[in-house]
Amino acid sequence: MSDSIKKLTTLGQSIWYDNIERKLLENGELKSMIERGDIRGVTSNPSIFNAAIAKSNDYDSALVPLAWAGWDAEKIFWQLAIEDIKAACDAFAPLYEETNGGDGYVSLEVSPYLAHDTDGTVAQAQQLWARVARKNLMVKIPATRAGIPAIRKAIAAGVNVNVTLIFSLARYAEVMEAYLSGLEDRAAAGHSIDHVASVASFFVSRVDSKIDPQLPDASNLKGKAAIANAKLAYDLYHQTFAGRRWEILKVKSARVQRPLWASTSTKNPDYPDTLYVDELIGPETVNTVPPATLDAFRDHGNAEMTLMRGVDQAQSDLDALEAAGVSMDVVTQELEDEGVKAFADAFTQLLATIDDRSKNAASSLGPIADSVSRRIAQLEADAVPARLWKHDPTLWAPDGDHAGQNEVKIRMGWLTSPDKARRKLKEYQSFAKEIHDAKIDRVLVLGMGGSSLTAEVFSSLLAAAKVDAPLSLAILDSTDPAQVALAAEQYPPDKSLYIVASKSGGTAEVMANFNYFWKLSKKDGSRFVATTDPLTSLEALAKKNNFRKIFSADEFVGGRYSALTDFGLVPAALLDMDLNRLIDKADWMRFQCGEHVPAARNPGMALGAVIGEAAIRGRDKLTILTDAPLSAFAGWIEQIIAESSGKHGKGILPVPLEPISDVKSYGDDRVFVYLRQTGDLDETIRLLRDEGHPVIESPISNLYDLGAEIYRWEVATVIACSILDINAFDQPNVESSKKITKTKIAEYQNNGKLKEGKPAWKKDGVLVYSSTAIKGASLKTVLNGFLKKAKPGGYIAINAYLPRNGEMVDMLQELRVSIRARTGNAVTAGFGPRFQHSTGQFHKGGIKDGLFLVITLEPENDMDIPAEGLTFGTLIRAQALGDYEALIDAKKKVLRVHLPSVAGVKSLMDALK
Repeated sequence: MSDSIKKLTTLGQSIWYDNIERKLLENGELKSMIERGDIRGVTSNPSIFNAAIAKSNDYDSALVPLAWAGWDAEKIFWQLAIEDIKAACDAFAPLYEETNGGDGYVSLEVSPYLAHDTDGTVAQAQQLWARVARKNLMVKIPATRAGIPAIRKAIAAGVNVNVTLIFSLARYAEVMEAYLSGLEDRAAAGHSIDHVASVASFFVSRVDSKIDPQLPDASNLKGKAAIANAKLAYDLYHQTFAGRRWEILKVKSARVQRPLWASTSTKNPDYPDTLYVDELIGPETVNTVPPATLDAFRDHGNAEMTLMRGVDQAQSDLDALEAAGVSMDVVTQELEDEGVKAFADAFTQLLATIDDRSKNAASSLGPIADSVSRRIAQLEADAVPARLWKHDPTLWAPDGDHAGQNEVKIRMGWLTSPDKARRKLKEYQSFAKEIHDAKIDRVLVLGMGGSSLTAEVFSSLLAAAKVDAPLSLAILDSTDPAQVALAAEQYPPDKSLYIVASKSGGTAEVMANFNYFWKLSKKDGSRFVATTDPLTSLEALAKKNNFRKIFSADEFVGGRYSALTDFGLVPAALLDMDLNRLIDKADWMRFQCGEHVPAARNPGMALGAVIGEAAIRGRDKLTILTDAPLSAFAGWIEQIIAESSGKHGKGILPVPLEPISDVKSYGDDRVFVYLRQTGDLDETIRLLRDEGHPVIESPISNLYDLGAEIYRWEVATVIACSILDINAFDQPNVESSKKITKTKIAEYQNNGKLKEGKPAWKKDGVLVYSSTAIKGASLKTVLNGFLKKAKPGGYIAINAYLPRNGEMVDMLQELRVSIRARTGNAVTAGFGPRFQHSTGQFHKGGIKDGLFLVITLEPENDMDIPAEGLTFGTLIRAQALGDYEALIDAKKKVLRVHLPSVAGVKSLMDALK
């Protein structure tokens, strides 16, 4: 608190802040201003909200789902405004309690359209009082002729009132009369009046702005009218709140109606910028100031008792004005009329802005906009927001499905992951400090799917943002021997820490990689950390081998929902991310998706409604476009959507990072998501919308926004699954390929060979296996014949058991383009066995019209897996065979192309040109 404000407060005047905007509430600045003692209340009006909403994107995360729900502009405004007012009231609540209701108030104005409607004003005042439901709210009512009786009725109803747009002494007297009468009415009805508060907002600088132009240039009355008018108003206040009538109310603990000096910014640059603060200081008053005036007074304001000085001179100044032909009655009535009109015009402009933005947001959904609106209304009617938080299993598993309902009940811990993360924050930070102090500068996460993808997302975004992390971090989610060898080269034991991450504790790929690095490290437990559920085999292994640390993960959170648990937050801590900030963002989204938030206002629920309703209407290919820095997050979205939704012949197929095509070539099975940071794809998005495709834009301005986005997509995923009547928490088809793989490995360990079957076609070392009959003298003919089986609205999945590196990524992207051009289908591509923990469930259990191109490779250099009796090359081949045969068992059309070397990938590309 500055010395000037501190002294002002001791003189009995409270500074309120004539401004409110969402970013101040969300970034903690308003709370800091309160804690510093700079401000003791907040006022708002339509002009302030217009500036806050129209001139920023701060409200888009709330406005967009409301627009998707079909709300009109005024309904959206009141939702947004009430959210801000509630948050501000909560921020001021400690001050309100500390001062016993003396300060800590936040003002919200009734619609300016009601300025001449007494009954409408009273009704809305009571409605706003009920909706905000905070005892430190003040409802602003204009001091028009129609407003005066509304003030009395609102006070009698127990509503705190900030009376606004007072310009004349006569009207001010009416305002005080209305307040006193309202208190008397309430007391006569047997209600307490001790908690009813009111301020009378007397507008100041506008008076000088109105009168000064009417005076001669050399007039010594310029700049005098406003302060004189206010000083006489203060004198009138003292006369009113004295005597028998007031004493009777005071005995009943009535509060005075403090004068509040409003419009105190200096409009005339020739006047001091703190003029209307310095000259209006006195006990039992409030001055509400805009940001610039607050900064000025903090810096060079003069806090002296000035209100009671020169009252006689004030009267003389007003008399002199009358003598000069300036009628205060005329001036103040004109100011009242202009004030009402200005607020109404600002409100009209505000609603027009909201209407434009909401129409733009709704139109982004194209042909599904109306059905999405109905779906969101249905979610609200079905009480889905509350049922989600009550862990109601019938959202995903019907009565009678006891196994499905039990799976739901034990997998809902992700909803409160931010709370649990805060409780473990010191553990994360202490461990990270230990590793940094030990000068370990490399971390390799050995994990699959949800156990490792979040670490990859954080690491890649930090690199894209050119943030200097204290160590490098990568994941190994492959059993390809070349990829394992490269990881060992880049993350040697003498420089690295290995995080062995597995929910179940027995993931085959993870254990194979652990065994390899365990031997490589000469069994040095100090180089290993385990992240796993309690009582798993991995936990036992870690204890036995004296791992440096064991993180016991939340067993009530499934792997694909574990981003905000140990699996994501331990790597984040090691990367020196600000965990508080990350969790704050997640918590912010959790609040937005809370139990009592309407479905239309819930970002996660609205997003789930869009992608779920789109799938029902045949748009089941969720095509994820990203700006380059966010590409890794597309993979995270892919795994949570695909693994959660792809069951029972239904689901939503994520199509991440598919090379962009001519927008006219996309079918009506698409819905697009744009993860936006740099805006590189803005023109593409515009073209997609113009073509009628639904487009969802997700702005992610920085790394920490991911905390919110992760939580939003988790909510969206489970809601979309509920809409599709799918259990979001089970994975009924995942075990099929695992069982076949285990059988293959057992056979190999017994006889030294993998059972692969006879190829249907072979040439130049290329072997082709197929679930259906194939013909052709060349690989090109074979592939063309297979792709002709593609159906409209279907998809092609490239399951590539290849080393995941830049060269291979580029080649697969080229393959996707070639195949899409031939078939018109969406084309996905995944590296095996990584994709098995992401889209594997969808491939076996999801929508039916898919073709699967499985690519396997003869390893150039293989390596033994210690203690397992096989090589990495054998393991990845067994996994590919397990995947291939599981797809056949699921009645899918599959073609497996086995290549003799990495160079064979090029021949495959040539065959598809």
